[in-house]
Amino acid sequence: MDGLLLLRKPSGPTSHDCVVRLRKILGEKRIGHFGTLDPFAEGLLLAGIGKATRLFPFFGTIGKTYEGVIRLGQATDTYDRTGTALGPAADSLPAEEDVLRAMARFRGDLIQLAPPFSAKKLAGKPLYVYARGGAEVERRPAAVRVDRFELRSYAPPDIDFEVSCSAGTYVRSLAHDLGADLGCGAHLHRLVRTAMGKYRLDEAKTPEEIEAAAAAGRFEAFLIPPEGLLEDLPAVSVTAAGRALVRNGRAIGLFGSAVAVRPEPAPAPGAVLRLFDPENRLIALARIKENEAAPFLVLI
Repeated sequence: MDGLLLLRKPSGPTSHDCVVRLRKILGEKRIGHFGTLDPFAEGLLLAGIGKATRLFPFFGTIGKTYEGVIRLGQATDTYDRTGTALGPAADSLPAEEDVLRAMARFRGDLIQLAPPFSAKKLAGKPLYVYARGGAEVERRPAAVRVDRFELRSYAPPDIDFEVSCSAGTYVRSLAHDLGADLGCGAHLHRLVRTAMGKYRLDEAKTPEEIEAAAAAGRFEAFLIPPEGLLEDLPAVSVTAAGRALVRNGRAIGLFGSAVAVRPEPAPAPGAVLRLFDPENRLIALARIKENEAAPFLVLI
């Protein structure tokens, strides 16, 4: 049972709660998730099962797309609807043209602070640990990119929006900063993640659908096998002799008898390759070093 599962997370449970539920449903301990969603948020969560969990570092740079609602007029300490209001509500709200101009200022390369109540770590501890204890700490700004930040509709006080952004972007911070820019305060009221890279929410399964499929013995139909992951990386097919070398972590020559099919054009030094065995199973990831593929993550 190895592969990637596209899970439709409901609003309420934490991302870890969803993993715990999957472990119980499938009877498999080796399950993890990539791309945490806050408890109040919903949408696409990538869950790795078995050997696929070892590939998660390579998902760290994929962009994400969300839709949701930003509520103007009140900032909160968590930057979302679950928090405590910071000061009184605004007396007036901006016109739609002002909202559009402000949203345009939050596109492109940005420097962003994570919310005080977030899992981003400082000195080995999540920021929310400090915030819950009443401690004020200096949050380190991070460079992020917002490719799209579009207004779908405006019915004051609510901005219905869609955003596509880089990994590491906090949409809660985007909502909070937009409210500060408009001078009226704001917080994130609703959030749905609709895409992560090429993976889409409409392909995801609810926990109930997964549980029913597992009970019927057809759960694996929902899994994307390791062979179908990281398809942007070049692929190399090795012979049975090459598989034996790879199993022991030994480098193989790209132009020797250990390789059955090599990529064209030849990858540059430092490039990462996927190595497949004669049965077309993904057996390792390797890095090019002087016409050799040196395995650094072996899956067999």
